[in-house]
Amino acid sequence: MQVAKKVIGLGLGAALSLFAGVSALAQSDSTVVAEVGNVKVTLGELEQEESNKLLAAHYTYYQAQTKALDELVDKRLLEQKAKSEGLTTEQLINRDIKSQVKDPTEDQMKVYYEGLDTEQPYEAVRGKILDKIRDVRLNHITAAYVRALRAETPVFVALAPPHVSVETTNAAATIGPKAPVVTLVEFADYECPYCQKVAADLKRLQHDLGDKVALSYKDFPLPMHKNAEKAAEAGRCAAKQGKFWDLHDEMFRTHALETDGIKDQAQKLGLDTASFDKCLDSGEEAAAVAADRNEGIKLGITGTPAFFVNGHFLSGALDYAALRKVVDQQIAEAGQQKPVVASAAGGSK
Repeated sequence: MQVAKKVIGLGLGAALSLFAGVSALAQSDSTVVAEVGNVKVTLGELEQEESNKLLAAHYTYYQAQTKALDELVDKRLLEQKAKSEGLTTEQLINRDIKSQVKDPTEDQMKVYYEGLDTEQPYEAVRGKILDKIRDVRLNHITAAYVRALRAETPVFVALAPPHVSVETTNAAATIGPKAPVVTLVEFADYECPYCQKVAADLKRLQHDLGDKVALSYKDFPLPMHKNAEKAAEAGRCAAKQGKFWDLHDEMFRTHALETDGIKDQAQKLGLDTASFDKCLDSGEEAAAVAADRNEGIKLGITGTPAFFVNGHFLSGALDYAALRKVVDQQIAEAGQQKPVVASAAGGSK
């Protein structure tokens, strides 16, 4: 079983230990974790009030869980495929995966050698180069094989990111149905390149699931971005005239965030420029922006974009597939659709 262990066993021990840890820690929010005099402190209170100290750690753990779970799901898929054909997993791997691995030519290995930072002669490292290229090709073929299995096998991942309660009534703006199945709260910075990139994915999400998803926007201007603060204020100034999303979309599209550039955009969008300029120049919305930022800090946010999907935290350079995966989980949990089929890339069909 050495080949099977090499291909599908990596991280399995970590997966089992993680799941054992989850089982041991399966406590409800009402679980009492401390008593101070006659006052009881529940797990829910700890998670909510001290989230700034705990959320990042929970999210790192969730990412480790997700990686381990993916490996375990791949193992189960290979086992089921092998059983359906009357084979052992190792036999399946030998037949469908290992047999497809072709050794590199001598010229290919010498090209690889030329890219190495080593003073050893080619012959001294030739064996290691061969093993490395074989492993890379084995991994690529295995990944493609498992993707094909996932495409034909229903796989629903219920493991969700860490959760905290997030208020939406004080958001800069909210768009979507009045009674959504999923509320997605974004803390963002107009000057953040990742926020600019994910803006198109959020538009796509609204288009695909508009009757189920509401999007709430909150400001989290980062100190290293000189124009982010005023851009955040500008969005709120536009909201006073019912034009938040118009200016929001335009600022993310153009990246023109100098004050004069923002004012030009507001004029082109048909805002009352006298009222808008006065709001922006006076810092009328600075306190509201600061309140959003302080809320984000209290929740444990350290960068942008940061998302809360029905309170489930996601952070970093996310794409449509990553957001859609968690949104679909929440829709399925609410009984609004059949469980989605999760792809190897974390998307859904």
